[in-house]
Amino acid sequence: MKALYLAAITASICFSATAFAADEGEALFNKSGCGSCHTPAKSGIGPSLKDISAKYAGDKQAQAKLEKKVRSGGSGSFPNMMMPMPATPASVSDADIKSIVTWILGQK
Repeated sequence: MKALYLAAITASICFSATAFAADEGEALFNKSGCGSCHTPAKSGIGPSLKDISAKYAGDKQAQAKLEKKVRSGGSGSFPNMMMPMPATPASVSDADIKSIVTWILGQK
């Protein structure tokens, strides 16, 4: 019986940590101004979060590639976009970028 309780507690902690990480990624996305160019489902100035997630689905290097792209900016990944993505300001930490990218890759 104790093992069952331990398993339930462990599962709830893991779920809570995942939910917190998702909430943190979304909050950082909004705080960092990413939403001015990217929206959940519709392309505008930048590609939608759904399109980004779909493009990199199954790519084991996606997290690292996107962290670099978010930090440095650039163009070419989505050729029909109106303008290149600017570099992210130094005021946004690498850890925050990691959380944002993790959240974006989880969008469906």
